[in-house]
Amino acid sequence: MDHYCVLGNPVDHSQSPMIQARFADLTAQSLRYTRQWVALDGFTDMLASLRADGTRGCNVTVPFKFEAFQAAHHQTDRAQLAQAANTLRFDDTGIHADNTDGVGLVNDIQINAGISLAGRDILLIGAGGAAAGVLGPLLASGARRLVVVNRSPDKAAALVARHRQHPWVQSLLQKTELLVADIHAPEGVFDVVINATASSLTGAAIPVPGSVLKPGALAYDMMYGPAAERFAQWATSHGAFARDGLGMLVEQAAAAFAIWRGVHPPSGQVLREMRTAMSPATT
Repeated sequence: MDHYCVLGNPVDHSQSPMIQARFADLTAQSLRYTRQWVALDGFTDMLASLRADGTRGCNVTVPFKFEAFQAAHHQTDRAQLAQAANTLRFDDTGIHADNTDGVGLVNDIQINAGISLAGRDILLIGAGGAAAGVLGPLLASGARRLVVVNRSPDKAAALVARHRQHPWVQSLLQKTELLVADIHAPEGVFDVVINATASSLTGAAIPVPGSVLKPGALAYDMMYGPAAERFAQWATSHGAFARDGLGMLVEQAAAAFAIWRGVHPPSGQVLREMRTAMSPATT
């Protein structure tokens, strides 16, 4: 039976084993998926051990996504743009790295939420690893304008500059205007506002003014569950539609499953099941 796993530190909280096991059941795929705690200085040794044991691939979570990218022999455009990888596939030619976070986000918005991003104005808050993982696929969605803001403007400028230099992105920029703006006063209003910062986890203030939201805009927090509630309350108080990142979690896992197994699982069904399981019990 083929073995896959998720690598992280910590990793006990990961929903990946449950999600991937459900995908396997629904697609009649025979596989085993486990959690693997990795010492902070032990990522390279862990990869070597997994490959020696015949493991076929793994998901990678914090804090190892950058090391995963660097360890790979082959990297997709998405991974190169993010400079990080959350999905590794092992075969005789080496380690193949991809980053499915961005396609997971885009699929959740466009398929599960039913909101096309083509021709839209998008505000991306943050310039760290989470933002880097999604910027390329957001550009590929055909948005009209994509603005990146961050508390450290130099970091946002560096992220945008790196993307502009990539050959794959240069063709996308013929359709999408990619800009950096002041986080306190981004110009104009937006159809979609995406929070890729840790503000939901730290309890920090929402980093942009509510005036950035068009009436009925989508306000998307990459966090999910209780961590995303404060951002959702902020969004709805300004007339926006709020969505958390649970669908992104499921869709990035589905993209990884397709990379490994060559079949795309019914991610929408699994997302609905998870939403139901997380809903408060009714009497």
